Amino acid sequence: MNRYLWTATLETLNFLPVQSADPFTGVITTGYGRPPGGGQAYRATVLISDPALDARSLNVSLQTQHGPVNAGTQRAVEDAILTRARQLRVQAGKF
Repeated sequence: MNRYLWTATLETLNFLPVQSADPFTGVITTGYGRPPGGGQAYRATVLISDPALDARSLNVSLQTQHGPVNAGTQRAVEDAILTRARQLRVQAGKF
């Protein structure tokens, strides 16, 4: 599991209440929460499946109370997590 992806996921989705987080399996599940300034409530399940810092290592599943979100929203959240993970890696001096 990639610690930068793990930390970036928790930071990016900090508006969602964490229900479980297992660093051994790489799975983070949340309850419903609303993003700052947003009206729609979301919940997420995130799988970090590989130690590499790339998109293949990250699988985000977002849902609203009415079902899954559209692919564009899900991709935007994944991109935000990946961007934050890269920032954390640079800050740590491991680029």
